[in-house]
Amino acid sequence: MRRLASILLWSVIAAAFIGPGTVTTAASAGASYGLALLWALVFSTGACLVLQEASARLTVVSGRNLGQALREQYQTGARKGALLLLVLGAIVAGCAAYEAGNILGGVSGAAMATGWSAHALTLLSGLIAGGMLWRSPPQTVARALSLVVAVMGVAFLCTAILQRPPLGALLRASLVPSMPRGSGLLVLGLVGTTVVPYNIFLGSGIAGGQELRDLRIGLAVAVGLGGLISMAVLVTGTAVEGGFSFLALSQVLAERLGGWAAKLFAVGLLGAGLSSAITAPLAAAVTARSLLQKGRDDERWSPTSWRYRAVWLSVLAVGLGFGLSGVKPVPAIVLAQALNGLLLPLVAIFLFLAVNDRRLMGEAVNRSLANLATVGVVWVSILLGLTAIARAVSSALGLPLLPGSWLVGAASASMLLLAVPVYRFLRAQAGR
Repeated sequence: MRRLASILLWSVIAAAFIGPGTVTTAASAGASYGLALLWALVFSTGACLVLQEASARLTVVSGRNLGQALREQYQTGARKGALLLLVLGAIVAGCAAYEAGNILGGVSGAAMATGWSAHALTLLSGLIAGGMLWRSPPQTVARALSLVVAVMGVAFLCTAILQRPPLGALLRASLVPSMPRGSGLLVLGLVGTTVVPYNIFLGSGIAGGQELRDLRIGLAVAVGLGGLISMAVLVTGTAVEGGFSFLALSQVLAERLGGWAAKLFAVGLLGAGLSSAITAPLAAAVTARSLLQKGRDDERWSPTSWRYRAVWLSVLAVGLGFGLSGVKPVPAIVLAQALNGLLLPLVAIFLFLAVNDRRLMGEAVNRSLANLATVGVVWVSILLGLTAIARAVSSALGLPLLPGSWLVGAASASMLLLAVPVYRFLRAQAGR
């Protein structure tokens, strides 16, 4: 029963990263490039598991979540203030960007399923999300979302299986990286929508009181199934010919599989939007509490305090504002995923330092293999971020794109610059 409870608890991570952003980015990748970008989801699912396990282990072993650990590591005045402002601003802004996509995407799915007006559905989604967040603690919300994730997963897995993609092509696309011309933003988005920076804080914030073994099993099952659903969404997207939109995907599914498949897609999109519309504000509030709460008994940041509620209400308000504004969902969602992909190296570096701090972790500090995996995640994230930036600059200024070898060199140089302070930190820790 404990392990089942752990799986249900960690379903909140899958609920958070399988939102309309995942549906949009993964389905757009499938529509534009077929199965070619499937490897990015395989990589990002593994990266998500590595980072989420590290953040949860930090909480279980040290009794401190990631935000509290960062406060302790950087205690001096100006540096502490700058760090808290940077991390909190980045995470809350990232949650707000996600929330806009969550509301826009969820409403699109609900509109296809019900035929109701977008404005009415936007307000209804906001009321449901706000009601759950107002009355329920984080762990209760996490368990409630597990059912939504299950329905959503069945919807997309069924539609992907019924398309019968060739097994050989699936394996090749999963294991052999490729970046067709113009795919840089989508690749970064696929990573940013799976290895969600705010989820690292959220996972650390809800991990207290668990056993390490149960935690790891729960995370492996929840994240693994989440990654599988994301891959199913990409496969489903390959059915679309031409420009991607939710309606285009729905129509193709109806033509190929029957009208029920379009309804199933609408239900999946609605489930994705509703679950993520709740988890993004929740993650922002949990992150703010972990960074700003002064001690565990500080009631000023309890789940019923005005400070905690003000954070998630602000994020929810941003999503509602975009939902009511009539902004087109697909471009807004893809951009939000890419921006969050750029935040990933920053959060991963802070987590890397925390789980290598013997004052916090004791004998449970990261082992060599875990450190190597984390370094790989940071390097790939930097490379993808530089690629996306280079493509955006070349497109805006009409300049030729930098050669791939230059971008790899720039990412490697960035890692070398980071290696000096990190090496000094690890040497200092080893000497203690």
